[in-house]
Amino acid sequence: MNVFRAALYKELLLQWRTRARVLSVVVFGATALLLMSFAIGPDAGALRLHAGGFLWLALLLSSTLTLEASLEAETEQQALEGLLLLPVPPTILFYAKAVANTLQLALLGAVLVPVAIVLYGAETARPLALFGLLVLGAAGLAAPGTLYATMTARARAKQTLLPLLLFPLVVPVLIAATKASSLLILGDPMRQLAAWLTLLGGFCGIYWTLCGLMFGLIVED
Repeated sequence: MNVFRAALYKELLLQWRTRARVLSVVVFGATALLLMSFAIGPDAGALRLHAGGFLWLALLLSSTLTLEASLEAETEQQALEGLLLLPVPPTILFYAKAVANTLQLALLGAVLVPVAIVLYGAETARPLALFGLLVLGAAGLAAPGTLYATMTARARAKQTLLPLLLFPLVVPVLIAATKASSLLILGDPMRQLAAWLTLLGGFCGIYWTLCGLMFGLIVED
């Protein structure tokens, strides 16, 4: 546990030192929400109806920037190879990176929510439930995103390869998170929220287990 805390502290410290990039990612996500609102037009009902989907789509697009940046410093300075020489299981390094990326994506989502409220009228009577959903959905994006960001870190076309690999895999997470967000925003008269959250949690468990097991095989090749 002490080793995991040290690895997590290192990841959070790296993210803090590159915090200048966070503003550009936030601007990118907000711009994506703005452009998608133009596609709907001035129909307030339609904007609110699609608010949940557009919020997660903007977060998904923004996630590729944050996930890529989480490996960039270590790749440029060949620090990852040095970490692998330490008597630390690669699984611990993976989970430290995945937790740090989850926190960053959840905070990004929390920042984008007010933008969605202004543009789409996406206010909800259950803000704490929405934030919990953001954390759960961010975890579903962070685990495979961390794995694929590691796989593509040394590739020349990593900006293209990462979304090509990541987007098809996280479709179930995106669908479940979108449906749950829409139920929180529009109401849940049929009590469907628990089912979608269970589905989302199930995929998160699968991704975190399989990606943790595969990380060691990838970094040792």
